[in-house]
Amino acid sequence: MRPGALRPYEQSLRERSPVQLISDDGQLLTLDVERWLDDLDEADEGVLARCRGPVLDVGCGPGRFVRAAAGLGIAALGIDVAATAVQLTRTAGGSAVLRDVFHPGPADGLWSTLLLMDGNVGIGGDVVRLLRRARSLLEPGGRLLVEAAADEHLDRALPRRFTRHGQPVGPRFVWAEVGIRPLIRHASELGFTVEEIWTVSARTFVAFTRSSADLSDDECTPSVA
Repeated sequence: MRPGALRPYEQSLRERSPVQLISDDGQLLTLDVERWLDDLDEADEGVLARCRGPVLDVGCGPGRFVRAAAGLGIAALGIDVAATAVQLTRTAGGSAVLRDVFHPGPADGLWSTLLLMDGNVGIGGDVVRLLRRARSLLEPGGRLLVEAAADEHLDRALPRRFTRHGQPVGPRFVWAEVGIRPLIRHASELGFTVEEIWTVSARTFVAFTRSSADLSDDECTPSVA
């Protein structure tokens, strides 16, 4: 991500104020910052109930899942590229590090559960690449919990930038969105199996299990129709 791209988001975290992503053709994606700063809601609680430690929360934001897991005695770590998010997580008593998920560590291949909540399956603008990375982070038989887009058929990646108070700010970066159907297809091609699908408060989630077999790079590359 280009330098300065996250400043509007970090400002929203500090101020508890609204922020959106806007594409070049005007499509808006609202980030629910206020909800992320609160404790877990009913839908989040269902995700936490499916976690087994140790848990890695990718794009942890202000750390609500990390804090809640720790409160139940579940080992959990958040990673985020936004320094403000990491600071807020730590201040609230959670464990978090400033790290890009695509960079090595921490504890590659040893996590029992990996979370991609709040649209974080869009990190990097390439769902397949992120799912492949998630597979390398999980232990064999590990669980990947993903929140899918509301549109079950959606599968797109668009250049976007942040917008605050109706004004676009900062540089563009690519962000992906994926609904449950293409998400399952992509994950299956990378060696994940569907364990469970559920919906709470109009939010859709899927639990995948990482296969125990080691896949070669060729096997991890989805075929092109």
